[in-house]
This record gives sequence, structure tokens and C-alpha cells, in this order.
Amino acid sequence: MKYMKPANLFQELTKTNSRNRSRLLGLDVGDKYVGLAVSDVNNKIASPLSVLLRKKSNIDLMASDFELLISQLSLTGFVIGYPFDRQQRNSADAVQVKLFIDDLCKTGKLEGVRYTFWDECFTSKNVEFLLKPLNLHPVHYKTIMDKFAAVGILQGYLDFVNRSHTSESTK
Repeated sequence: MKYMKPANLFQELTKTNSRNRSRLLGLDVGDKYVGLAVSDVNNKIASPLSVLLRKKSNIDLMASDFELLISQLSLTGFVIGYPFDRQQRNSADAVQVKLFIDDLCKTGKLEGVRYTFWDECFTSKNVEFLLKPLNLHPVHYKTIMDKFAAVGILQGYLDFVNRSHTSESTK
């Protein structure tokens, strides 16, 4: 896996997108689950996809799941939610995300996959406010929460890069 700055990942995507419709996968990495969201073929809209169980013992299986998704959905990169700390300290959540990426890299299954980090600030809290009035069963609540947190991360990224891309092309 190869880290790219957010703008660079989108520039690479727009280069390849004219030939074959490439999409992005958004990830909300938690202690127990990884919520997934996928962009549309025009990379404008994020939609919920699924939730993967996260354990140290199943990282190979998760990497295989990602390989399958890359193939099935024509994914070109990952946008991974990252809890940026305004005081530049590494929080426990930030360490968890980095360990997850390191573990995925060690599998060797995702060579060439590009990824970037995107601020996940308030994504879970926003989803929580939307879901609370629905009084969902706790299992459904957690699954929906993780998927839609991933949607919030990916949609925030897509909105930013598309806005930046549009303003650059009008100059």
C-alpha cells in the first residue's frame, strides 16, 4: 500500500478515470469493526457498503476481502478516516488506524493500492444524532453507525477534492 496526499490521490484518480471508471473506498476504522463506503463511478457521491469485523487474527481475511472489493468495484484507492489531533499528538484512535494500515501492508496482498487519510472529526457524532431518534436495536445501530461514519469520511473527501478540482479547472 502506498500513502498519497489527499489531492494527489484524486489527481491520480482523474487521470485513470477517463479510461476506466475508478472508484474510492472509504474506511471508518474502529477497535472492533471497519465501516466501508464506496463512491459512485463519477466520484461525487458516497454510499454505505458494509462492515467488516476487525481482529488481529483475521487481517489476512480482511485483506482478501479488500482484494475482492477492488476487483468487483474497480476501486483505485482508499480514503481512511483519521482522528487528526489539533495539538499534533497521537491519540489512541490514531495509533489504532496506523496499526491497522501497517497490518494490512504486512499481508502483501494490497501492493499498489493507494490510500490517503481524511479527518474523521465528528463523523460518528453526526451519524449518532441522526440515528438516535430511530430507536434501533443495538446490533443494527452499530452496523449502521459504522457504515455511515465511513460515508461521512468519504463524502467529506469527495466534496473537498471535487470543489478544489472544479475551482482549479475554471482558472
